[in-house]
Amino acid sequence: MSSIAIVGAGPGLGAAAARRFGREGHRVALLARDADRLAALAEELAGLGVEARGYPCDVRDPLALAGALERAGEELGTVEILQYSPVPQRDFMRPVLETTHADLLGPVEFSVYGPVAAVQQVLPGMRELGRGTVLLVNGGTAVIPHPDRAGTSVAFAAESAYGHLLHDALAGEGIHVAQLVIPGAIVEGHARKDPAVLADTLWAIHRDRHGFRHYADDLDG
Repeated sequence: MSSIAIVGAGPGLGAAAARRFGREGHRVALLARDADRLAALAEELAGLGVEARGYPCDVRDPLALAGALERAGEELGTVEILQYSPVPQRDFMRPVLETTHADLLGPVEFSVYGPVAAVQQVLPGMRELGRGTVLLVNGGTAVIPHPDRAGTSVAFAAESAYGHLLHDALAGEGIHVAQLVIPGAIVEGHARKDPAVLADTLWAIHRDRHGFRHYADDLDG
């Protein structure tokens, strides 16, 4: 039995993805900092017939993140799908001329060290299965840097580069790495950026296994 691990499992996109992939029969590992929120989400999913468990951790602590993913694989089955979609902190988004080298530490830990640690933890299991999917979710600054959001602009660009390298390196092993870019905010009721719609998009990316970068909406939308 295999599972999906959702890193950044909050009440919006994370919860919607958990419901969508759970509906397809996947066990769900929920990773985020708030243990109580994870427990509540796992209970909600259980009511829908989805087996899910919470694994509290901070994505800025690579060892803790890797450990949580290791426990998830042991308890719920090999992680076949890794979704990395935590929401960046507001203090990552400073104007470029006010951003020091120290201000970039958090964004890089969040969007580079975190994904690398997560992928390195789950990759051996995916290789054993002979299949796997890594889904990276980013905002529009991953593609078009914004002068008032220097931290995410720099870190998302690095995460994008890492993901693209993985996409090319792992394609021959049946492991698909893809990025979903969501310009602007996630908006309930939006035709393309409602959490449930985005979860459907992530499921389609996993299912269809075509290309690296996908857009939830127009960049100027």
